Amino acid sequence: MGLGDYLRVAKRHWWLVAASILLALGVAQVVNMRTTPMYAARVMFFFSTPSEVVADLYPGTMFSTSRMATYAELLDSDEIITPLITEGAVNLSPDDLRDRISAEPIADTVMLQVIAEDTTRDGAMELVTNVARQFERVVEDLEMTTGDEENPAAPAVRVEIVNGPQLEEDPVAPRPLDNFALALMAGVIVGAGSAVLREVSDATVRNADALQALACAPVLARVPADRRAPTGPGPFVSESRSARTEALRQVRTLLQSAAAGASLKTLAVTSAVPGEGRSATACSLALLFAETGRRVLVVDAELRHPRLATFLGRESSAGLSTVLTGTATVDEVIQPWGAGLWLLAGGHPPPNPSELLSSPRMTEVVDEVRRRFDVVIFDCPPLLPVTDGEVVAARADGVLLVVRFSRTTGVQVTAAVRALNGVNATLLGCVLNMVPRKGAEASHFDEYVSPRTPAQRRPGFKPKWWSRELIGAAW
Repeated sequence: MGLGDYLRVAKRHWWLVAASILLALGVAQVVNMRTTPMYAARVMFFFSTPSEVVADLYPGTMFSTSRMATYAELLDSDEIITPLITEGAVNLSPDDLRDRISAEPIADTVMLQVIAEDTTRDGAMELVTNVARQFERVVEDLEMTTGDEENPAAPAVRVEIVNGPQLEEDPVAPRPLDNFALALMAGVIVGAGSAVLREVSDATVRNADALQALACAPVLARVPADRRAPTGPGPFVSESRSARTEALRQVRTLLQSAAAGASLKTLAVTSAVPGEGRSATACSLALLFAETGRRVLVVDAELRHPRLATFLGRESSAGLSTVLTGTATVDEVIQPWGAGLWLLAGGHPPPNPSELLSSPRMTEVVDEVRRRFDVVIFDCPPLLPVTDGEVVAARADGVLLVVRFSRTTGVQVTAAVRALNGVNATLLGCVLNMVPRKGAEASHFDEYVSPRTPAQRRPGFKPKWWSRELIGAAW
């Protein structure tokens, strides 16, 4: 994956990144609120070795510099901690006291900075004062030289306070800005990693190239989702000037091209699993074929859950199941719908749909409607749950496989194609259905039709300064 791919993944899963950031910031806020404020006081020590001549200054300085790490470690020793607790100067346990004091040697110098922390400002100042006093005494006692009558004993190292004790104004803990910054970074990293992991582990079909490779058949169109499509009784089609309708016109054109070189009068529209928009696609294609002046029959071959009668607002009590059981003829149950379109509804759901669809009577019905209509479109059941779809697809001249964007998995597409190949059905192509209106797989229909001429706009319309008209005029 390149940088562009990662950016597209982050854009597609922006909600996951945003949720991770908000969660991390929430945790940081809780930490800031629940953490007891700690205040720090500092004191700076200077170490020197007494010398009487200038020549002794450099060796003495090197001696002190080499021992700075030792002095820093001495701060946590029992020589410092135990007397402070025994004398009552500090009301803390040894471990707590060690956690609250620290030393930082200043690089390439003979100075050492000691830091003491406490929950109150006064406590921090008192603690650092006691630690500094005890530290001076212990260092000088440990560095005491042996003496004689002429040269009495004296400390080999002198410790002096050159800065402090000094209290920091702001608490050293918690640090809200630092915690929020770390939380923001952690949220971005976790969110981006989760988005990439989700993308890599996503087995659904998300682009036309992947669908074509899985089905070994061309993708005839990428049909976008249309929120304005009606969901109640009536024609389940989008507006004539919508991106969805235009994509289905592309499917119609390609199917007509396929029919020019071969006999293609019956078309089976099916899918791998339910919920992929198969019935709506079959109904819309039938209406679009009827617009070209052909006699079109749409047959609801989904006998278990017939839906086309509801989509087109027609009677659903009698239909294909009635004809297959011998109760009625085709002429008695066919219902006209508009100019050039007829409906053969599914009828009452029978107890044995697979047996009826594979019966000789079904072959007679297919032959009859093939002779009487220019185009016959079968709305078939999904291929994987039941075998009904395979039976109908085997009787049609060609099959159109509907695959729903970001829902149908590659395994399901492969299984559906295998089922069609098992009955020697001719897979003409696939339709990637319900594609988002924006994204890499979106069509460019909206970009083509959205700019309107001034005559189409409301009276008194004035383009904004950032509009294409004024920008184009400036150039």
